[in-house]
Formats: sequence, C-alpha cells, structure tokens
Amino acid sequence: MSTNYKRTSHTVYDNNYHLVWITKYRYQVLVGDIATRMVELTRQICQENNVEIIRGAIGDGNHVHIYVSIPPYISVSKVVQQVKGKTSRKIMQEYPELKKRYWGRHFWAVGYFSKTAGNVTDEEIKKYIESHGKDDKYGKFTINHE
Repeated sequence: MSTNYKRTSHTVYDNNYHLVWITKYRYQVLVGDIATRMVELTRQICQENNVEIIRGAIGDGNHVHIYVSIPPYISVSKVVQQVKGKTSRKIMQEYPELKKRYWGRHFWAVGYFSKTAGNVTDEEIKKYIESHGKDDKYGKFTINHE
C-alpha cells in the first residue's frame, strides 16, 4: 500500500485522480498569457479547496490535464465544477477578445475525463480485506455474488 497518505482530523487518505477537460469547439486558445493565467487560476482554486496538484499540463492549446490529490470530503465533480467555472469566468473577463469566439459565454466544453490512479490492484485490496477480521468478534463480513 502507498506511504504517501494525507491526513485530516478524522481521515487518512490517498485519493489521486487524472482529470482532463477541453475548450469549447477545441479552439486552441490556451497559449501565451491565457495559458499562464489559466495555470495561476487553477493553482489558486485547488489551494482554496485543499486539492493538491501533483502534475499539470496544457495540451495542444485546447485541453488541460491535471493529476491531483482530492480529500475524501470533496467530490471529483465539485473540484472540476469549481475549476472550470471559476477559470471560465475569470478568463472571459480578463481577455475580452475571447468573447467574439465564445459568444455563448462558455469557455469550456461540457464534461470532463476522470480516472482514479494508484498502485494497488483490486486483487491486493481483496487479499488485504480477507486477511483482516478472521478473529474479529464481529465475524467475517462477506458479500456473495452469484
């Protein structure tokens, strides 16, 4: 199991996600100052939400990749909603030339990609769970699938 655990007052966790989202119509506008500002805003928003950015990149000027550690009390969808929503609003305010291209006031395309990341296999987790509770006073907790 991983040794990079993070802690809150009542939780120990290691929840890492690879998130990707694209600009509307895949316009290649994430270049130069706009890309730099996007990175700054994303860092700020993640920090405000206690989300650690492990790695990040802007690809082909039209999409964002971030590899993040998200606390268990925040949903992945909430993190993406915060980042996409706040960056869209700020970028559109600060770069009025984008308003012609994004006349509908939507900077990002609908949706995103999310994948959990880790170095523990399903088999390792099953073995770990099976090795616990054999002498537990509450008995073995099993669910049988047919």
